[in-house]
Amino acid sequence: MTSWCPCGSGRNLDQCCGPILDDPRRAETAEALMRSRYTAHTLGRWNHLWVTWHPRTRPEVIKDVPLQWTGLTIVDVAQRQPSDQYGVVEYIARHSEGILHERARFEYRARRWFYVDGDLLD
Repeated sequence: MTSWCPCGSGRNLDQCCGPILDDPRRAETAEALMRSRYTAHTLGRWNHLWVTWHPRTRPEVIKDVPLQWTGLTIVDVAQRQPSDQYGVVEYIARHSEGILHERARFEYRARRWFYVDGDLLD
């Protein structure tokens, strides 16, 4: 059975974020990693969030966040190319208690993308 990817790409999970959830090195861009991290939230794949968080900034433990995630909108992407070393993705993630609007920073190191940190926006 195929299912739509929660990231809102309009593609099937197994053709979109699913392979990245299984192997984060498959994310070719910062946006692809951002989408997979949103999908990990919706599916409760906390390990994916931890392994894709930059070791310099990640918490020791990723806690289950009891929210129902209802949609993702990518607002802006800087550094869109797979060859970039840094990326910025502004997104709005909707959930059961409101929205999360962030301008997130990513870094490509050790041949894969990592979420570094971000600025919350209104």
